[in-house]
Amino acid sequence: MTKYFIPLFLFLLSCSSSQPEIYEWRGADRSGIYPDTDLLTLWPEEGPKELWTVESLGRGYGSPQFTEDQFYITGEVDSMALLYCFNLDGTKLWQTTLGREWVTSFPGSRSSPTIVDDLIYIGTGMGDLYCVNRADGNLVWSKKFTEDFQGVYPLHGHSEAAVISGDRVFWTPGGPEYNVVGLNRMTGELVWSNPGFGERSGYNPGKLVVHKGHELFVTFTAAKLLGLDVETGDLLWSHHQDVYTEEEREKIGIGDSHANSVIYRDGSIYYAAGDGNGGVRLDLSENGTEITQAWRNPGFDSFFGGVVLIDNHLYTSGTHSQYIYSIDASTGILTDSLKIGQGALIAADQMLYYYNQRGQMILLSYIEGKMKEVSSFKITKGTRHHFSHPVIHNG
Repeated sequence: MTKYFIPLFLFLLSCSSSQPEIYEWRGADRSGIYPDTDLLTLWPEEGPKELWTVESLGRGYGSPQFTEDQFYITGEVDSMALLYCFNLDGTKLWQTTLGREWVTSFPGSRSSPTIVDDLIYIGTGMGDLYCVNRADGNLVWSKKFTEDFQGVYPLHGHSEAAVISGDRVFWTPGGPEYNVVGLNRMTGELVWSNPGFGERSGYNPGKLVVHKGHELFVTFTAAKLLGLDVETGDLLWSHHQDVYTEEEREKIGIGDSHANSVIYRDGSIYYAAGDGNGGVRLDLSENGTEITQAWRNPGFDSFFGGVVLIDNHLYTSGTHSQYIYSIDASTGILTDSLKIGQGALIAADQMLYYYNQRGQMILLSYIEGKMKEVSSFKITKGTRHHFSHPVIHNG
């Protein structure tokens, strides 16, 4: 069996920060930027001190989700999806079996939990959505991907991180009728559904965008970025990915992998879609019902490595190359690139943290978009692809 492990390293000397009410994929606002301070600016040759390791979680690619005193992570064992809860010294508090997990192409769990108050929302590679109690993992409600929503699977199973707004949770089954849905997050009851363009989902985690008092749920399906009103489910706008013809897209797995959360700042949405248009900036109208493309950079081509926006520069990993890129957020013009392999990117304390698919953890400095490798070490545990996004929590 493939071992799925979590190393915890001592990244900082001291930390003090308040925890948000919602704990979600890639930190606050799904930005990939963590609030921790006083982190190490140079690592020992062997890497930061390892405090503990958790093994025997089964197969999976999802990142852990930390709260103030615990963390939660998924895994697949014997074709079943499991959710685990640990305290911060790596001691297991409970585990619960959710249902069937994806076991064909890239078998294993995919998603990171979303936590609000005493409830956890977690999806599986089979597209099923579960709400469980945070205290003990007991099931509150669940929705089945195919039975409830007639969902359509992408080539590598479903991957999404539930988005919350008020009393609603949003999910993207794909397919002709329930393409995107808004559910009552306490009961799982359907509040609204939108047929979108009838496409399969695009492995996208989704994002809540709050623009001048208007709330939008923004997500990708196979060939479109969609912006929907969170209250009504109305489709406000879409942005087409035009690098493949409709005939080419009929083959599942072609042009439909858009796994990066979008970024919103000051009236603009930024995205990186390596299987689509590349890097794009879209400017929203005053009420958020229309978009205008400001620029497009096809070379900013991350599939699922994550994007961070720091000052006036966007950073991400390339997919068709082995580079990490920075581009000017105002113009989309390339500022810098470093050849350090495909990987996943986060940021904290004025440094970039890059976990490449060969298992190297790399620390990078940056000044106005110019990057420099500072330190690195090798993750030697695990037996499969290094796809998970790293997380920083209290060092």
